[in-house]
Amino acid sequence: MRRVPQPPPEIRSDFGDSSDDSEDPDQVYPKPQSVNMADRDVFLPVPGWGKGRYSSLCSDDELLDDDNEPISNRQSSWQDYGLSTLQESVYLPVTGRILAQPPRDGPSPVLKMGWLDKNPPQGSLYYQRRWVKLDVDYLRYFDNDKEVYSKRIIPTAAITGVTNVGEQKFEVVTTNRTFLFRAESDFERNEWVSVLQNFTRGRQEGSREITSHSSMTPGSPLTPEQQGYLELRGLRSKLYTVVSGDKVFLYKNMEDYRLGIGITSIDMNVGNVKDTDRRSFDLTTPYRIFSFLADSEQHKDQWVEAMREAIGEALSNSEVANQIWAEPSNGCCADCGAAKPEWAAINLCVVVCKRCAGEHRGLGPSISKVRSLKMDRRVWTEELIQVFLLLGNERLNRFWAANVPPSEALSPTSCSEDRRRFVSSKYRQGKYRKYHPLYGNQEELNNALCINVQCSDVLETLCLVFCGADVNCSTGQADCPSPLSLALAHNQKLQAQFLSHNLNTELPRSEVTGAMEPQHYSPQHPVTHNGFLFKTASMARPITERKAREEFSRRWCMLNDGNFSYYESDKNSTPNGTLKSTEIVCMAVNTPERHGYDHTFELYSDSERIYLFGTDDPDSHREWVKSITKTFIPSNAEGLLRLAFERIGRLRYKDGLNLQSPRVGWFALVGSSLHAYLEDSVEEEEIHLRKLQELSIQQENEVLVLVERGRTLYIEGEKKLDFQGWCVSVQRAAGSAGDSLSQQQLTETDIPVIVDRCIDYITQCGLTSEGIYRKSGVNSRVATLCEAFRRDARSVRLKEGEHQVDDVSNTLKRFFRESGEGLFTIQAASAWLSTPVIPEESRKICQYQLLLSQLPRVNKATLRALVNHLYCVQRFAELNQMNLHNLAIVFGPTLFQSDGKDYTAGLVVEELIEHYTDVFEVDEMQLKRQLDEITAIIKVREKLNHNSSVPASGSAGDFICTVYLEEKKETTEQHVKIPGSMTAAELTCEILDRRKIQVREKDYWSCWEVSQKEEMERPLHHLERVLPIIHSLGTDSHLLVKKHLAMEAIRIYLASKVDVSKHGMVKFREEKSILGLGLNTGSFHDRYFILSTVSLRMYKEVRSNRPEREWQVKNLRVYLGIKKKLRPPTCWGLTVINGSEKQEKPERQQWYLCCDTQTEMREWFSTFLTIQYDGNVWPADAVQTRVTRALPADTRHGNVALIPLRGSENEMRNSVAAFTADPLGLFRDV
Repeated sequence: MRRVPQPPPEIRSDFGDSSDDSEDPDQVYPKPQSVNMADRDVFLPVPGWGKGRYSSLCSDDELLDDDNEPISNRQSSWQDYGLSTLQESVYLPVTGRILAQPPRDGPSPVLKMGWLDKNPPQGSLYYQRRWVKLDVDYLRYFDNDKEVYSKRIIPTAAITGVTNVGEQKFEVVTTNRTFLFRAESDFERNEWVSVLQNFTRGRQEGSREITSHSSMTPGSPLTPEQQGYLELRGLRSKLYTVVSGDKVFLYKNMEDYRLGIGITSIDMNVGNVKDTDRRSFDLTTPYRIFSFLADSEQHKDQWVEAMREAIGEALSNSEVANQIWAEPSNGCCADCGAAKPEWAAINLCVVVCKRCAGEHRGLGPSISKVRSLKMDRRVWTEELIQVFLLLGNERLNRFWAANVPPSEALSPTSCSEDRRRFVSSKYRQGKYRKYHPLYGNQEELNNALCINVQCSDVLETLCLVFCGADVNCSTGQADCPSPLSLALAHNQKLQAQFLSHNLNTELPRSEVTGAMEPQHYSPQHPVTHNGFLFKTASMARPITERKAREEFSRRWCMLNDGNFSYYESDKNSTPNGTLKSTEIVCMAVNTPERHGYDHTFELYSDSERIYLFGTDDPDSHREWVKSITKTFIPSNAEGLLRLAFERIGRLRYKDGLNLQSPRVGWFALVGSSLHAYLEDSVEEEEIHLRKLQELSIQQENEVLVLVERGRTLYIEGEKKLDFQGWCVSVQRAAGSAGDSLSQQQLTETDIPVIVDRCIDYITQCGLTSEGIYRKSGVNSRVATLCEAFRRDARSVRLKEGEHQVDDVSNTLKRFFRESGEGLFTIQAASAWLSTPVIPEESRKICQYQLLLSQLPRVNKATLRALVNHLYCVQRFAELNQMNLHNLAIVFGPTLFQSDGKDYTAGLVVEELIEHYTDVFEVDEMQLKRQLDEITAIIKVREKLNHNSSVPASGSAGDFICTVYLEEKKETTEQHVKIPGSMTAAELTCEILDRRKIQVREKDYWSCWEVSQKEEMERPLHHLERVLPIIHSLGTDSHLLVKKHLAMEAIRIYLASKVDVSKHGMVKFREEKSILGLGLNTGSFHDRYFILSTVSLRMYKEVRSNRPEREWQVKNLRVYLGIKKKLRPPTCWGLTVINGSEKQEKPERQQWYLCCDTQTEMREWFSTFLTIQYDGNVWPADAVQTRVTRALPADTRHGNVALIPLRGSENEMRNSVAAFTADPLGLFRDV
C-alpha cells in the first residue's frame, strides 16, 4: 500500500468537529491549533454564481459557500483562489445545468430517503434543508435529491445511538459527534427514528463492527490501495483521499478517515483519469470533474496509477455480476433478501450481500469460500458462472432454508447479531436444510454421489454432499478413483466445478463449540521437495484399520512455496489436490508396517480431513516428513524437528497463569515424552507423560488435562479429528508400555506407580496385619487389581474397605515376579547372588553399593523404596510376625524370579534389609522420623478399632443379599456376601462358580436388576458396583443372574455402527399424576429423538428447531420393558428413569419409549449403553476371565496362610519350594 506524506500543518484544514483533533502517529508534524465549532463559525469563502445554490463536497460545518451570506460578498473572493476558469469545475452551480441521473441500482439497497432539516453543529439557528438517504452501509445527506455526491457520509456501523429530542427533532450520535435533524412532523420523525434504531441495533460493538462492515476504514475487507492528502483545486486545504477497491473516498482529514466519517465517495465505474499538469490531474465523471493537486510529480503518478487500476477493477468485473444477476433469484441475497448482492460463497453456490458476506467470512474458508462478483475476477470461470445460473438462490434455498421459522428469518434491515446467528445456523450447523432420504447412511450417500456426478443434476449433488456424502470417497474404479474424476470422465464440467470447490469443505454439524480460529505462525524458510508417494483417499474419521497396498494410488507429489500438491503423474500440470502449509495442523508418523506400505505418515488439515501417504523407502519417507514439517512448524519451534517424533503439530492450551483464553503452542510426541514450545516460553519444555499425577479427558469440552507437580495444562485440539488423534496417542504414551520397570507409569521419584501405591496402602492399613506378604489374597481380585494397574495405574485409588490388605500385598509381589527383566536385571542378577559369599562385611557392603550404582535409574529408585518399606515392616515384627527371615523367604524368589529352592536369593534380600542404612546411605534422623510417623498411625488405628466393634481392615461394609439364578424361585436362590468393591461381573462369577456352571464361548452371563412391579429389567454393566444397586432395590425388585441373549446381536450392531449417535421417531409417554392422587394419565405420542454423546433431545417433529425436552445421558437409567397397564402400542419398549432428579416421587421421574420392532428397541438400548460406558459394553476377555476364575465355595480359604507363619528356617524354605511347585497343593487338606 502506498501512502502520500502528510502535508505541513500550515496547509492542513482548519475544519473540526470538536476540539480534540488527534495527530497521526506516523507523522512528525506538530499538532495544529484546535478549533471549537461551537464557539465560532468557520467557513471558506467560495465564489458565487448568480443566486442559485452552490454545490459542495463538505458537510454543513465545513461549507465552502455560506448560504446565509449575501451574494455580493461571495463574488469578491474569486481572485483569492487564482482561478482563471471554472468551466466543468466541481464547484460550478447546479442551476441551469442538466445532470445525468446516477445509477440508482447500486450495491446497497436504500432503506429510507426524504427531506429533512439539518442544524449545523456550530450552533446556527437556521436549519438547512437536506435530502437524506439511508442504505445498509451509510447515512448520507445531499443538497438536493438530484445530487450524486453527498455532503457527508456516515457509516451505519459508526452510529451508536438515535434519540428523540422533541419538536420533530432527533439526534444521530456517532463516536465523535452528534448530527441533529428535524422532520416536518412527529410521525415522520418517529418513522426515521424507528428505522435507524432497528437497523443499527446490534452494531454497538464499535470499532470491531466498523472494521468488519465498512469499506471506508483501514480495517475494511477492501484494503486501501492508495491513501494520503490531496489538494482539491479551488480549496486551500487538503482532503484526505483514499482509493479502495472500485471507489475513491474523500475525508476532511486522517482522523475522520479512521473514524469512518467521510465527505463523499466516487464510484470509479463511471470515472476517467486525465493528466493535466506536472502535479495535477482530473478525475472526470458524468456528474463532476474533480481536479486534484499532488505534492510532487512522483506522487501524482502514483495517484493516477491507483485510480486507473480502480477504474479497471470496477469495469472488468461488472460483467460477471450482470451475468450472475441474469438469474432473477440471484438478484436478491440468499440470506436476507437485499437487492443486487455483490458477493458469493462459491462452494455453497449462494449469492449474498455485503453484510451477510462478512458473516460468511467469519465461518472460515473451510465452511464458506467468499468471493466478490466484481473484484475476484480470476475465480469466475465460465463453468462456475454456469453453476450459479443453473442453481440460483431460489432453488438452493429449497435445500438450505427449507425449515426456517418466521421468527428467525432475516430481512435487509436485520442487525449484525441476528445475521451472525442465522448464517451460522444455516451453513455451519445445517439447521434449516432439507435432509436427504439417505441421510445417516454413509455408504448409500457415497454410492448415490458416484452415480449422480455422471449426470447433469448439480442440485442433487449439492444435497448429497451437504448431507454427508464424502466428496473424496472411493468409486471402486481404478481409472476414476474419485467422484471428481468420474465427473470429468463423463464430461460433466459443472459437476466437476462444484466438486472441486468442496474437496475440503467442513460439512454442517448439529452442535458447535469453540471460538473463532486464532491466527497462527507462518514458516520462515521456503522448502522444496518432490517425488512419488502412494496415497489413499482422504478421510473424515480416524484411520484405525490397516490399509492394504491395493488401497493406495501412486501420485507425483510436490512441495513448493508452502503448498503440498499431488498429481496423477509427473506429466500432469493440474494437481489432484493441494494442501497449504497453513491448513496443516498435525502430522502423525506411523510405526513401520502399520499399513500395506512399510513407512507411512498422516496429515491432518483444518478442514477435518486426514491424508495418508506411504512408501517402502525409509530414506524417502524420512525426507518427506522432514520437508513437510519444516513448512508448517515456525522458526521459534524448529527444535522439535530434530526429534524422532511420532506426532507433531499445533495445539491450543491453557495453564494456571492464564485460564481465560487459549494460546497456541507447538507440540511433538516422542516416546513417553511430550515436547512443547509454548507461547510464553522461549525454551523447549519436556513433559514426562508417565510421570503425570493425573491424565484425563473432558469429553464435554474436548479438553485434555495434564496434571504435573506444580502445574496443570489444559490442551485443546485445533479440530475434533485432530484432538481425537492427540488424545489416543498421549494416553497410549502415558500408559504402561511393557513389563519392565522403566516402561511403567512412574512417580516424580522414578518409582512405578503400582509399587508406590501398594507400599503406601500397606503402610497405612496393613503394617500390623499378621503374616503380611505371607498370606494369599483372593486370586480373582488380585488379577483384577493387577489388570487395573497395568491398564492405567494412575487412575487406581486403593481404599480401605474396598481393597483387602492381602490382595494388595499379593498384587505387589505378582508385579515384581512378572516384571520383564526383574528388579536386579537379568545381566546383573548373578553378580548380586554372588555377593553374600564375601566374608568381610565392609567389602560386602561396598559391593552392594557398587551394584546398586550400576542399576538403571528406575530400578535403583524402586529397590531403595522397596527395601525401605521392608525395613519398616520388620521393625514391627512383634505385631505382624514378619521378621527379617520371613520377609527374605517371601521376597527372595519373587525379586530374583527364581523357584525358591535355593536360599541365596533370600539371603541377598535379607542382607539388603539388615544393612539398609549402610548400603543406601540413609539419613538416620530421617529414618527415625519415618518410624515415628508409622508408630503414630498404628496407635490411631488401634484407638479407632477399640471404639469400633469391627476392625478397620475388616469387612464392615459387606452385605448379605439373595441372588437368583435364571429365574426367581427357592431352589435357585443364593445368599452371597457383597463387599463394597464387588462388581456385577464378580458377582456373576461367584454364582456360576457355586453352581459349577461351565461357561462356553458366546455365553453372555450377566447380572440383572429386575422390577416385578414395573415389569422392567436391565443388565448391570460388568464394572458396575453391586452394593449401591442392592440398597436402591425396592421390596418388589431382586437381582438375577442369567444369560444376555441379545448381547451377541448388540455387539454386532455396535461394531458396524459408524456414528455413535442415533436419531429417529419413537412413541413417547411421560408418567404423570392427577392432583397428587397417584392416578396416572397420559398417552403415547410420536416424537423425534436425537441421542448424542452428551444429551438426549426430544423434538415435536422432524422439522422442529428447538427441542421440547433435553436430558443428560449420564443421568439416565434405561430398562427393558413397559408396564402393560399403560397399554403401550407395541410390546417393544424402554422405561427411562432420570437419576438426577429427587427420589421422593419416583412416578414423576420415569417415562417410556415405545418402538415399532424388537430390532429398533435393541438399537436404541445398545446406543444408550455404548454412550454411557464409552464403548465398553462387554469385556473383550470375558470368556477367559470367567473360565480361569475358580474360587472355592467357602470364601474363608482366601485368608488361609499358605506359608507357615512360625517355624524353623528349613520348614519355611521347604514350604516356599512346595508352594512354588504346586500352588494349590495346600488346599487339598483343608
